[in-house]
Amino acid sequence: MTTLTEPALHTPQHPIREFWDYFSTNKGAVAGLAVVIGVLLMAALAPWIAPYSPDITDSSVFLVPPAWQEGGSAAHLLGTDAIGRDILSRLIFGARLSLAIGLAVVALSVIIGTVLGLTAGYFRGIFEIAVMRLMDIILTLPSLLLAIVIVAILGPGLMNAMLAVAIVVLPHYVRITRAAVISEMSRDYVTAARMNGAGNLRLMFSEVLPNCTAPLIVQASLGISSAILDAAALGFLGLGAQPPSPEWGTMLADAREFVLRAWWVVTFPGLAILITVLAFNLLGDGLRDAFDPKLKR
Repeated sequence: MTTLTEPALHTPQHPIREFWDYFSTNKGAVAGLAVVIGVLLMAALAPWIAPYSPDITDSSVFLVPPAWQEGGSAAHLLGTDAIGRDILSRLIFGARLSLAIGLAVVALSVIIGTVLGLTAGYFRGIFEIAVMRLMDIILTLPSLLLAIVIVAILGPGLMNAMLAVAIVVLPHYVRITRAAVISEMSRDYVTAARMNGAGNLRLMFSEVLPNCTAPLIVQASLGISSAILDAAALGFLGLGAQPPSPEWGTMLADAREFVLRAWWVVTFPGLAILITVLAFNLLGDGLRDAFDPKLKR
């Protein structure tokens, strides 16, 4: 007599494991994550892994080329700048500034943008119209030009540059949050919570907002790269971090006059910006694929 065996029951996969399975299918996103972790570690361990202080000068090693080029020195692997500062050390410490700028700008924009977008999408009406028209006005202006105008009004400096970049990227978070809130407000769980006597604050922050975090996380990861790039542009124009801060954009500005006779003083800060921005963009693409059910493979 033949017995029928029931099919084996598969236990549901842990959410983190499921997320990683979708995320890891995008090899570019995994590479971006690895680079981001590497930059974070480099920034955190800067005092221990940098061979020199970022501001120390040595009059005997002006514009020394990288170690592999003729005239280079093993004591300065990536060479030195016009006043004898070690470029590798300045790049390592510069990672701290660039990441701090990116994270601070995104944190400020996410907090303000989430509150404005959440209230606009929840209450609608005149408040929504006023907020969204203000965001539309900001979006109509070129982002870098608007940031330059804001810094020109507030004065050059790292904090003012961060505030200017945060204002420039704010509309993206407001629009994303508002769209997500409007979509979630029609869900059954919101109606059920309201029928159970939930007030506006509970509905907004305990019920609706947690279900709007996925697009915000994706936008935040992409926003860090934009913030680093905009801050570097302001630093290059002399409106961001001021010398002798080892910020990558400021390093590029200091090296402009030596482009033709000392290629390394421009190339390495530029590569640092390029690689870091590209890594955050790849990470953001992977997060978008993993969070969006339509894009899951």
